[in-house]
Amino acid sequence: MKKLLIAASLVAMTASVQAAQDPEAVYNKACLACHAAGVAGAPKKGDAAAWAPRLAKGTDALLASVKNGLNAMPAGGLCMDCSDEDYKAVIEWMSK
Repeated sequence: MKKLLIAASLVAMTASVQAAQDPEAVYNKACLACHAAGVAGAPKKGDAAAWAPRLAKGTDALLASVKNGLNAMPAGGLCMDCSDEDYKAVIEWMSK
């Protein structure tokens, strides 16, 4: 019984680290409006050259930019229900 509880706890911890929302769904509801057209200098989905200098700053810096806002992007982007994991997943998805 104890082993089963430990295994269940490990599964729960692993699941909590993963994004709760599908990155493409987050993009479509909250990021597409600016990142599809590059509004106000927003890096476009899949534009490796535009994403390279941002990615070079590291995930923590990108996450801080999203959460605090940057230039024309409001704090949190337009995703009011995103977790840090959701933001990280959508950044990774957009940059490819």
